[in-house]
Amino acid sequence: MTPEQNTKQRAILTTAHNDYKNGLNAHAFFKIHDHGIGEGLVQDTFMKTWSYLVKGGKIDLMKAFLYHILNNLIVDEYRKHKVISLDGLTEKGLEPISNNDSKNLFNILDGKAALLLIQRLPKIYQKVMRMKYVQDLSLKEMSLITGQSKNAIAVQIHR
Repeated sequence: MTPEQNTKQRAILTTAHNDYKNGLNAHAFFKIHDHGIGEGLVQDTFMKTWSYLVKGGKIDLMKAFLYHILNNLIVDEYRKHKVISLDGLTEKGLEPISNNDSKNLFNILDGKAALLLIQRLPKIYQKVMRMKYVQDLSLKEMSLITGQSKNAIAVQIHR
């Protein structure tokens, strides 16, 4: 390649970079949803275009050529096996689930079933059962609220 051809190709690519860089970045961000990766793909687009021009390739429509290369790079990015770090997910607000949550879920479901069953009890037992299992009150606190002795409340809970 002669120095004149090299200068001419640089001028073509510089003009294309100035004209289409913002549009390519917006297109890449729309597809990838990450500014950093999108800008990297746009830079790779111009690098591939430059290597094509250096090899003697001819480009009829620069804009269409750049978008075609960028779209291929975006597809390649989607196909990549991505490593996701736990720290990155935690920063985005996702918390890991522990095995204790499944036990907690069963307790919640059993509690909801118990509440439905409590509604079938006579009123005197409903009140005591709600205080004991829903409000998590002690016998002493329940006796202060109801005015009954601790023993009478314990008998009602047992029944």
